[in-house]
Amino acid sequence: MTDIEKTAEYAGAGVSSGTSRGKPDEPDTSRPGVWIYEQPRVGPVRRPWYASPLSQLLIVSFVCFLCPGMFNALSGLGGGGQVNPDVNNSANVALYSTFASVAFFAGTIANRLGIKLTLSLGGLGYGIYAASLLCYVHTSNAGFVIFSGALLGVCAALLWTAQGAIMMSYPPEHIKGRYISIFWMIFNFGAVLGSLIPLGQNIRSHADNVNDGTYIAFIVLMFLGAILALFLVDSKNVIRDDGSKVIVMKHPTWTTEFLGLLEVLRNDTYIVALFPMFFASNWFYSYQFNDVNLPRFNIRTRSLNDLLYWLSQILGAWVFGTALDLKYLSRRDRAKVVMVVLFLLTMGVWGGGYAFQKGYTRSGTAAKNYVKLDWTSDGYLGPMFLYMFYGFFDASWQTTVYWLMGALTNNGRKTAFFAGFYKAIQSAGSAIMFRLDTIGIPYMNLFASCWALLAGSLVIAAPVILWKIKDHVSVEEDLKFSDETEEDVLATTHKTEQ
Repeated sequence: MTDIEKTAEYAGAGVSSGTSRGKPDEPDTSRPGVWIYEQPRVGPVRRPWYASPLSQLLIVSFVCFLCPGMFNALSGLGGGGQVNPDVNNSANVALYSTFASVAFFAGTIANRLGIKLTLSLGGLGYGIYAASLLCYVHTSNAGFVIFSGALLGVCAALLWTAQGAIMMSYPPEHIKGRYISIFWMIFNFGAVLGSLIPLGQNIRSHADNVNDGTYIAFIVLMFLGAILALFLVDSKNVIRDDGSKVIVMKHPTWTTEFLGLLEVLRNDTYIVALFPMFFASNWFYSYQFNDVNLPRFNIRTRSLNDLLYWLSQILGAWVFGTALDLKYLSRRDRAKVVMVVLFLLTMGVWGGGYAFQKGYTRSGTAAKNYVKLDWTSDGYLGPMFLYMFYGFFDASWQTTVYWLMGALTNNGRKTAFFAGFYKAIQSAGSAIMFRLDTIGIPYMNLFASCWALLAGSLVIAAPVILWKIKDHVSVEEDLKFSDETEEDVLATTHKTEQ
């Protein structure tokens, strides 16, 4: 029996006789008879059951819509909405330093505590961070901002690791790109709406910092996101459309999870070749937000740029997510094509960025007589489109990296570790870059580091693309990294705790 045939056998195990899965008007009675598996009709179609991968992905997407999505909107204003970015930069150094430290082990934490609790705890730090910025406006308490940044790093490591595990392990192989794009579009729509808050409140303002109402709106929405995470179901209760379940540890302990982390590094050492892509994936945020948007544009124009940046992210996620699931190319061929496209996009977008960066310096924008651009200024259109392409590029890069990791395994436990590696190394890069910006490295040097890292990391990742991406990952291969056996998969496909 082939791997694909075995996979189909596992997926179909436990299906009750007498149920026609080919009749869309009839519910699938093979699932347990509890409410999380019911499929009520909405108009002419039945909605996904609550414990389906799609429903769970949507919940996670809206959690990130409300927490990191709003955080991104606030960060995109440059300096956290303040004129002087130094305190915000110091907070970001603390944030990404703790993020990098904790995220490396966050897969262990997520597997031990469970996805729901990990995600909810992760969401709490975002509201606290926004509150610290509001506090700073009135008290100039830099210590609270930096502390909240460090706390947010711990929380963000938990949130993003849990999110990554869900996004990469819940969907079937043939639609992982679609799921990644759905998440990225909803998540970035949070940043879009978040950008409308300061844009609407500051549209008539020519000042250079946001008002209290902006921060209060962010605080409320971020705390709502942490609460929403509690509405997830446990991974062991999720059932896919084909009847299969997510492979997870049955009774994880701290010891087994730390040993599992070491096992991944020992047996899947090829993942190291993707580390430079991880490192580069957020390296450019400090440059784009603090060294392009903040020094060159006034507050209302920064707010508009921020909005366009995240709208372009939605477009980038849709384009790349859809393309990565094209059926007329094998998955191996799609991986090769997307890397070539990403390399060409890197050279094109950042080549345009070089032309723009030549027009200003750090010392020039710090001069007292320097006038920032407004959207009514001559010459604004070109920088506006460049900033939009920066957003499109970011979503394209992140979508591709997640898809590559998801193509390497379907095992929920291993994807949690992969997501932890990704966010840890990504955050280490962010911490370094924010620090470089704080100490006043010339804008052109920071720009050059972004371009070089992005292009070089694609070259280093090429061997993984060529030799490790397969058209299909067998159940047997995924079970090598789990305490589940083939008999467990067959016996528990449709059993869940009621």
